[in-house]
Amino acid sequence: MKKGVVIKSTGSLYLVRIGSDEVIPCKIKGSLRTKSIKSTNPVAVGDQVLLAFQKNDQFGIISEVLDRKNYIIRKSSNLSRQTHVIAANIDQALLIVTIIRPRTTLRFIDRFLATAEAYRIPAILVFNKIDLYGKEENAELASTLNIYEKIGYRCLKVSALTGQGMEGFDDILSGRVSLLSGNSGVGKSSLINRMEPSLNLKTEKISDYHLKGKHTTTFSEMHKLSNGGFIIDTPGIKGFGLVNMDKDEIFHFFPEIFKISHQCKYYNCLHTSEPGCAVMEALRNDQINLSRYESYYSIFMGDQDEKYR
Repeated sequence: MKKGVVIKSTGSLYLVRIGSDEVIPCKIKGSLRTKSIKSTNPVAVGDQVLLAFQKNDQFGIISEVLDRKNYIIRKSSNLSRQTHVIAANIDQALLIVTIIRPRTTLRFIDRFLATAEAYRIPAILVFNKIDLYGKEENAELASTLNIYEKIGYRCLKVSALTGQGMEGFDDILSGRVSLLSGNSGVGKSSLINRMEPSLNLKTEKISDYHLKGKHTTTFSEMHKLSNGGFIIDTPGIKGFGLVNMDKDEIFHFFPEIFKISHQCKYYNCLHTSEPGCAVMEALRNDQINLSRYESYYSIFMGDQDEKYR
């Protein structure tokens, strides 16, 4: 048996890194396929696994997935299963955001942040393509930064094209295992290439007609960085579906709402229409941002993520 870390998953074949450099193609043991009934993928990038080897077989066999310190999931597009594990054993989750080409909606941002909060994974917002922004876009950027920095989220402004802000981007990745996520076309691969040109990840121009990105990253993959960190590049996603959230706990994943909720008249207040609700009062007094509350309410009401791309 050897111990390794899954660095790439194609659904049927996995690449596993053993030690610092050895990479072995692997398949999973048949019994593993039934262990995670509610997930489309029993093995995810970042998983620590045990490998078995059969004589004269060119593939290793993943016989066991070791306990995860954490993981982050989203609703799967595969209707036969409930969830898809995006990555496991990560130190932080970075959402790459763009104001234009393509536009990342506030609702999408909030759903990502709520999921990170639910799984106790520190989240950072990285606003890319700032070289494209004019007066109107910069005003919207400032407004968006004000929303999230006031809550306590760290935000970075960068340009993969010009290199602006990349020093700070490099600093937050140094020595950590980081997940990169975001809509298709926001520049995840371009940001990684800017840091590590030797990786030469595939990138593609935004469609001028649709102003949306195309999927250039097909499968999740972990890359080793020269600053001692590891970065997990994931395929671009259109919607961020939430799962396994109890209605009476959703407000816990919105830090500013949770903080004020302690002042509500009733301990079981759901912050929708109850009398003596401190959250609703804070909303009326502009202490809670309207778009954030609307995101909370949409999740509470079970709205599907397809609306919020």
